[in-house]
Amino acid sequence: MSNVLVFTETNDGKVKPVTLEILGKLAGKADVAVMGDLAADQVELLAKYGAQAVHKLKGANLDKYSPEGYSNALSAFIKSKSYDYVFAGATSTGKDLIPRLAAVFGAGCASDCTNFTMDGGTFAGTRPLFAGKCLAKVELTGPKPHFVTVRPNALGMPQTPTAGAGAAADVAADAGQIRAAIKEIIKAASAKVDLTEANIIISGGRAMKNAENFKVLNEMADVIGATVGASRAAVDSGFAAHSMQVGQTGKTVSPSLYIACGISGAIQHLAGMRTSKVIVAINTDPDAPIFTKADYGIVGDLFTIVPIMTQEFKKLLGK
Repeated sequence: MSNVLVFTETNDGKVKPVTLEILGKLAGKADVAVMGDLAADQVELLAKYGAQAVHKLKGANLDKYSPEGYSNALSAFIKSKSYDYVFAGATSTGKDLIPRLAAVFGAGCASDCTNFTMDGGTFAGTRPLFAGKCLAKVELTGPKPHFVTVRPNALGMPQTPTAGAGAAADVAADAGQIRAAIKEIIKAASAKVDLTEANIIISGGRAMKNAENFKVLNEMADVIGATVGASRAAVDSGFAAHSMQVGQTGKTVSPSLYIACGISGAIQHLAGMRTSKVIVAINTDPDAPIFTKADYGIVGDLFTIVPIMTQEFKKLLGK
């Protein structure tokens, strides 16, 4: 049986959901490492989803993320426990940190996996290639530990997770020499979940006509707890910031629900959201390519349809 570690990030003291997805898939056969302290309710949550042990790494210069500090602290801890596999979410931090750790160990790294198995303690994963046009089955060979990052929302939450012991312990960690210091982290103006981790996304295209009209999507997003995105056409037209862009040259997302408003469905956009669980398309053109990928389609003007949907959601959710 392999010795497995899952590195978890936190947001405002809460464990990121992708950690719970990974733990659920590992079925109670993994430890968890987190930088700094973690509230008792979050430790219990990790145990509920299968964490056998929760290691809280604490030390100077670990209160803020830095690739050098975190990799120094984690690599020493991984060596001390002789882990065979290290998993993390394919978030901005995970994409920065995990390949660095793999390089430290001279080990293999399977990035942005959308599924995996651990039959007999051996990893076999699935990851998209060529902007999602095909899927590759990947295995890891060579020196251990092996490193894996998993796309948020790709695995889904387990319906009946296997509980673990969840014993929590503090671990003294050393950040070592940090040559690139982070002086300040400025939070985004929006408190909404980042697109890559959002469970519900509402995106607007060129048909939004201007930036002001995105308030129509924001109103619906506030009702159903969604994050607002945009197509490249909308971003290039100056209607939305690049941080909102979904697609081949933007962010790749995998929400449970994706609502495309006034988006034609160019291949570049589909490459970034084709793995969404349910796709709803709203467009005035009945022949728009987005309808070939949508689970539900509404032919009509988004400025008429979206406000109606918002009101119906309010009634349904009692808001």
